[in-house]
Formats: sequence, structure tokens, C-alpha cells
Amino acid sequence: MIPSRSKALNNQTQALIFHQCINHIHSHQNHTLVRNKPKTKTRRRIQQPLKITPRPRNPIPFVTNLKQIHDPEEALSLFHEYHQMGSKHDYPSYASLIYKLARARDFEAVETVLGYIQDYNIRCKEILFIALIQHYGKAHLVDKAIELFHKITSFDCVRTLQSLNTLLNVLIDNDRLHDAKEMFGSFHKMGLRPNSVSFNIMIKGWLKEDNWVEARRVFDKMLERKVQPSVVTYNSLIGFLCRKGDVEKAKGLFEDIVKKGKYPNAVTYALLMEGLCSIGEFKEAKKMMFDMAYRGCKPKLINFGVLMTDLGKRGKIDEAKSLLGEMKKRRFKPDVVIYNILINYLCKEGRTTEAYKVFVEMQVGGCEPNAATYRMMADGFCRVEDFEGGLKVFNAMLTSRHCPRLETFRCLIEGLLKCGKIDGACFFLEEMEKRKMRLDLNAWEALVRDACVGDESVDGLVSELVYAH
Repeated sequence: MIPSRSKALNNQTQALIFHQCINHIHSHQNHTLVRNKPKTKTRRRIQQPLKITPRPRNPIPFVTNLKQIHDPEEALSLFHEYHQMGSKHDYPSYASLIYKLARARDFEAVETVLGYIQDYNIRCKEILFIALIQHYGKAHLVDKAIELFHKITSFDCVRTLQSLNTLLNVLIDNDRLHDAKEMFGSFHKMGLRPNSVSFNIMIKGWLKEDNWVEARRVFDKMLERKVQPSVVTYNSLIGFLCRKGDVEKAKGLFEDIVKKGKYPNAVTYALLMEGLCSIGEFKEAKKMMFDMAYRGCKPKLINFGVLMTDLGKRGKIDEAKSLLGEMKKRRFKPDVVIYNILINYLCKEGRTTEAYKVFVEMQVGGCEPNAATYRMMADGFCRVEDFEGGLKVFNAMLTSRHCPRLETFRCLIEGLLKCGKIDGACFFLEEMEKRKMRLDLNAWEALVRDACVGDESVDGLVSELVYAH
């Protein structure tokens, strides 16, 4: 029994091995056929890089609510409310609050919040102090800006050249050249090396003082220290020379830029063009603008603005209007500054109707007027005693949330009173009251006289007004 079973197993084993061999041979042949198959040209598929979209940060409730608040006291109250509710304020919350308070010029509150930052050891970024130094500068609180600069390190924050340059600029803008010079000389004590921005600020300071010799000395020192002047450096010097009428020397600096392998920008050309216009060389200035492209600098609106301003000054308004048309043909879209130049000179020439057409045209073309546009139009209508036109512009002004100057209000009220339009004048007075704008005594006296022309009791009314005042 055992041998026969063994024989049967052996036969089965042999059959199994045989079938496995056959399968192996077939699979090997198929594999070989696939490998030896002639290659067909297939377009290689380029794998696109995976776009990794950053996960959106969760909004900070306090910062979100703070954006809706305009009153600084209310902003500070909100800060305390969140703190009392157990909310732990971090750097973004403190920074947002400080920016809000600084813009409102509530610097007493700013210092209070800075105290909280120190108490709670909140680590700050230098950009916060840079912004604060700038706000102090705009408010002419220069000593506060200096004090804050020296305190930066006490907030566990590294002080760099950027904050030093910011303070230097604040000093220059506030006519503290002596302090700026002293600070510029102490860079090395702080372990900092002045860069082109530092030198540019000092050059600006000396030019502001009308001192070309010192400005040039700073420029030469810059070269000695192997600090490369930027186009901004050259623009400051070229602009000063052009304002002084020394266009030839300015041209020499322009060529120096090119020799050093730098590229003058549209501002450089605009400054030279202004200089040429100031000495009566309008044609050369215009030629320079059209030659810019060949020198690798595309003309910009600022260059057209220089030419348009010069034409306006010389009373060549029609040529200025033609220049606007030329801009559009060259596919330059005029901005509000370009339109304002044209509107201003049209109004000065008494061509208010044409100015109003330009005013409408700019809006149709998608360019929104700014406060200056509205004021020029309102003043232009007053100048030609078209008070109905002035009222029309005033209504448009209210819609756009701009406000006329006090002088414009006075002019429109006087004009409407002279025309006998008491209701219109009262409307303007009400609008002034809403904006907390007040006329002085002389203006009120003139208004009463205009309103009471032909009335013998006017002198008594004026005396009463003076007495009441």
C-alpha cells in the first residue's frame, strides 16, 4: 500500500512540476516579446509640480472686531474687554491695536499699550517700532521717536539698520539736520554700517538746506566707502540742479549714471525734462521723452505730466488737450493727476465749461476724481460766477464723500445770495454746520450785506452781528 501511494504522489508531483515549467516558459516568452517590441514614439508627460496651498490661518476675533472700530478709546476698551473674558492677547493683537491708536495720534494710549507689552514679555518685531517712529515723525514728536528708537532693545527686539534709517529720515523731515548728522556719525558705535539709503537721506537733508557743497561731499564720501549710489541718489542731485537752473551739470550727472552701468528711470527723465522746461527748452524736453524708449526706459505718466504742466503754465491749453489725445493714441491711460493738471489750467483760464467736459470724460473713462478735482471744479465755477454749476459739482462732491474748502463754501454762499437764491445759500450753511465749519466775522458781515442789498436796516443788523460776536 505504501509503495503504490508513494508512486501516485510521485506521478502527481511530476505532473505539477511539468505544468509549472510550461507556465514559466510561456511567461518568459511573453516577457521577451514585450521587451523586444519596437518602441513607438509617445509624448512625454511632464509632471506638474504639486500646488501646496497654505492652510488659512484662523482669524483672531479681537483683530477682526478691531477693524470695525474707528474711535481709539473704544478700541482700547475692546482690548480690555477681551482680556477680562480670559482672552490671551499675542503680538498680532498688540500690533493691530498700536497701529490703530498711532493712526489716530493717541500716543498716550500707545505708550500705555507698550507698557503692557513689556509687562507680559510679548516678543515684538522691529517693523512695529519702525511704523511707530514714522507716526511720531508725522506728528512732529521727534524726541519721542528718538526715545523709542533707543528703547527697542528693551522689548527683546533686535535693532537693525532699517530702524536707524527710519529715524534718520524723521530727523531730516523735521528739520533736525544737526541731530541727523550726529546720528549718522555714530553708526559704527551701534555696530551698523551705513548703506545707500543712509547716504541718500543725508544728501536729501543737505539739499533741503540748499547746501550743494555738503551734499556733494556726502556723495563723494559714499564713493570712498565703496557704497554704490542708487538711481535715487542721482535723482536727488539732478532734481536739485534742475531746480536751480543748472541743467548742464545735471546732464553731466545723467551721463555718469549711464557710464556706471545703471539705468535712469522715468523720474530721472522727468526731472531733466522739468529742468529743460524751466529754461524754455520745451521741444528738447519733449524730444527727450520720446527718446527714452530707445535708451531702454518706457515713458510714464509723470513724463507726460511735466509737459502738460509746462504747456498749462504758458497758457497753451489747446496743446495740452492735444497732448492728452496723443497719450490715449499711444495707449497710455491718463490718471487723476493728468486730468487734474488739465482741469486746473482750464479753470484758471476761465474755460470752466471745457473743464467740466474733461471732468465728465475722466469718469466715463473709469478714472475717479479725487478731492482736488472737485475743489478745482467748484472754485472754477465760482470764478466765472456760475453758481448753478458750482452747486452741481458740490452735490457730486457730497455723493463721493469729499468736502469743499471753507473758502469755496463762502464763495458759493455769497454767489447764491447775490443771485437772490436764499434757499441754496441756506443749504450750504447747513452743510457747513454738519461738518463743524465756521465762517469768520468778516465773512458773516459780507454775507449779511449781500443778503440785505437795498435794505436800509442792514447797517444796524451788521452792528448787531458784530456785537453778538
